[in-house]
Amino acid sequence: MAVPQARARGWAAAARVAQRRRRVEGTGGPPRSEPASQRAALYVHWPYCEKRCSYCNFNKYIPRGVEEAAMRKCLVTEAQTLLRLSGVRRVESVFFGGGTPSLASPHTVAAVLEAVAQATYLPADSEITLEANPTSAPGSRLAEFGAAGVNRLSIGLQSLDDTELRLLGRTHSAGDALQTLAAARRLFPGRVSVDLMLGLPAQQVGPWLGQLQELLRHCDDHVSLYQLSLERGTALFAQVQQGTLPAPDPELASEMYQGGREVLREAGFRQYEVSNFARNGALSTHNWTYWQCGQYLGVGPGAHGRFVPQGAGGHTREARIQTLEPDNWMKEVMLFGHGTRKCIPLGRLEMLEEVLAMGLRTDVGITHQHWQRFDPQLTLWDVFGASKEVKELLERGLLLLDHRGLRCSWEGLPVLDSLLLTLLPQLQEAWQQRTPSLVPGG
Repeated sequence: MAVPQARARGWAAAARVAQRRRRVEGTGGPPRSEPASQRAALYVHWPYCEKRCSYCNFNKYIPRGVEEAAMRKCLVTEAQTLLRLSGVRRVESVFFGGGTPSLASPHTVAAVLEAVAQATYLPADSEITLEANPTSAPGSRLAEFGAAGVNRLSIGLQSLDDTELRLLGRTHSAGDALQTLAAARRLFPGRVSVDLMLGLPAQQVGPWLGQLQELLRHCDDHVSLYQLSLERGTALFAQVQQGTLPAPDPELASEMYQGGREVLREAGFRQYEVSNFARNGALSTHNWTYWQCGQYLGVGPGAHGRFVPQGAGGHTREARIQTLEPDNWMKEVMLFGHGTRKCIPLGRLEMLEEVLAMGLRTDVGITHQHWQRFDPQLTLWDVFGASKEVKELLERGLLLLDHRGLRCSWEGLPVLDSLLLTLLPQLQEAWQQRTPSLVPGG
């Protein structure tokens, strides 16, 4: 543990040096009043796993061996490059995702954090999250990640039923999961999140709700409920297609989700987003940046980002995707300083569509002030206030549009996808009426 602790001290020292440099340059210390264009979250993708789960189609790889020193150097280099390109002066959260980032060395986590602290302002109380799988994160290793700078864990528990865990291709048992969860809570009290899946083949409502009740006897203050999505190219998809497994029942999945919401609400959890529940204020501030359409930089193979490249003289927000395959990504980083494979400028209507779709995922919804950050002229009332279709949704109690803004009700949040089928065309129509096409025929 000596080296991670040294790294953590290095991060803290780098933060102090950077803060002194800003004072010397007249920028005045922690830039809490800086505009949103100079603040961002940072996502770091670790692409490797021990094995591929049967439901997973994420960008992950099962390596014969990982040259971690090379990967660490490239993660640091790309983080430095993207921070410089973005002109970001304050990183508000860092999230190490994957893949299985708990397979990475704590030295790698510390090196990235140290580089970020040297390049920009990383507050000492920033949320630093690491995704962890139970079999790759015993208590001693979790302590090393804590010494490296991690202060929040997201544990991929997925199920408390060993048969279901085998079906999902997980490498841990329910006992392993609970043991890791207990160790995590001792090390990071109040800052441990767990994932639980629903809607698996042959899964029934009662036993699944029993799992959730059991989890509540062991968990911390953040729970995420995710419905299984059968993705083409995965082992589960093939088994269902071949008839060796029954197709998941969407009606049963809906019952599980609704029942789970009620159980968590009774246990004092706030459903602050479609899939995420927290109590005692334990919201994920990193994910909140996504839902509020804040800037985020994506570092690592296949990582996604959205930011304005102010440091490179840009003025338009861009969606960026890094090269997927790790070896090719590393070659590009070594040649160019980053591995950005695709860079897509986002138009104003695209931004508003994203604000609408992402903001309505939260219980706060979209405030008038938040909407006006992205369009000061076209208000929420202008877009939705006179719509007969929207009025019907308001009368059915699925939506609320008032002095606070636009948001889903408790009944509307589970059916957000169907609400967007009405809301997005309404936004597009309002946009076209405000900015009619100059091309004949539209």
